[in-house]
Amino acid sequence: MRSIRAAAVGAVTLSLALAASACGGGSASGGGSNDSPRTLTYWASNQGASIEVDKKVLQPELDKFEKQTGIKVELEVVPWSDLLNRILTATTSGQGPDVLNIGNTWSASLQATGALLPWDDKNFDKIGGRDRFVESALGSTGVQSQDPAAVPLYSMAYALYYNKKMFADAGVTRPPATWDEMVETGRKISRDGKWALGAEGSNLSTNIHQVFVLAKQHGADFFTADGKPDFTSDGAVAAVKQYVDLMAQDKIVAPGNAEYAQNQSLSDFAKDKTAMVLWQTASATFASMGMKEDEWGVAPAPVQSGTPGTGTSTNSMVAGINMAVFKNTDNVDGATEFVKFMTSDAEQKILNKAYGSIPPVKAAQTDPAFNTPATAVLRETLATSAAALPQVPDESQFETAVGTAVKELFAEAAAGRPVTAESVRAKLAKAQQQMPTK
Repeated sequence: MRSIRAAAVGAVTLSLALAASACGGGSASGGGSNDSPRTLTYWASNQGASIEVDKKVLQPELDKFEKQTGIKVELEVVPWSDLLNRILTATTSGQGPDVLNIGNTWSASLQATGALLPWDDKNFDKIGGRDRFVESALGSTGVQSQDPAAVPLYSMAYALYYNKKMFADAGVTRPPATWDEMVETGRKISRDGKWALGAEGSNLSTNIHQVFVLAKQHGADFFTADGKPDFTSDGAVAAVKQYVDLMAQDKIVAPGNAEYAQNQSLSDFAKDKTAMVLWQTASATFASMGMKEDEWGVAPAPVQSGTPGTGTSTNSMVAGINMAVFKNTDNVDGATEFVKFMTSDAEQKILNKAYGSIPPVKAAQTDPAFNTPATAVLRETLATSAAALPQVPDESQFETAVGTAVKELFAEAAAGRPVTAESVRAKLAKAQQQMPTK
């Protein structure tokens, strides 16, 4: 899911939802197998620069669907700060939409509620088959041993965006490919009120995304093979310390970034205050902030050494948005027909062009629009060097607990207090204690 619109994941409540009624939406009018409802309700996540932008992007496509099928889609664009809690409330009350967008990192957690329609072979066949989708995107649709809880809609990956003017002013000729180069480059830039790298230290989801990737680069994960929390391994500790040390030790992230949570680092980037940001699919956002396309460049996110690839050269999580159907909808056929429409080759090109994301549908990726210098890096990352966040039922609690630990460590760094391996391990141990017990 996009950290630019990251959810305020109060997801410790998810364990309560798991024990509650596992029912779903079903707000379509009409009902019964002989009286197919002619209206579907759809909760779309806020993908554009504003909710109004999303409405302008989506409404013409929904009108097109109605013209083709006779089914009207009532649209509500839900801010990321509200989306997860809205979904959790719907799973317990049974009053929700027929179709909705979810951040792909929530897939396993929401799958565990039992509220979402499973995408078995029969349901995939209704939308053209499972093999239409990129395998890495399918890897973030739920627990691997179960039928997916959702279908990929928009795919995204992290990349390193750099401000060409600030690079030129500092005499930097190319973006850093490794973290050592990042620190070296950063120290050339971080002076006279300018800073090398932006961060969103109070954004829990962004914190998770970054430390998850760094843990992969240190040969670690935050969960064991059987899905148990493993937050205090040496690799996990090293990953969190390395990320926070960009502020605490390396001094290439401004202390004020410890309080950032709502895209302030992107604003600093657009205003020539910060030279680099690690972000998901950011070109449309920069354009909305008044930047011209030739003012910024894009490169793969750094690795420890060498070049990006699988395993310890992972440099992004598999980011994106999935589309799900509530199991108790009054119109499963209409809902799956809508998913088929939104994931059709033609619509995938239209929607992903509008949002600057990458289609998770293979055939749609052949469009030249997804082979520009900016999107080519994202496509290559998704294909070769991105890994899915752990698809475990407690993933949302993980985002909250570890994301908060990183936030607190950034606050310590901003205050000038030392961040040590011991203090990092203590924060992560506290986070692990907050996870549900089996």
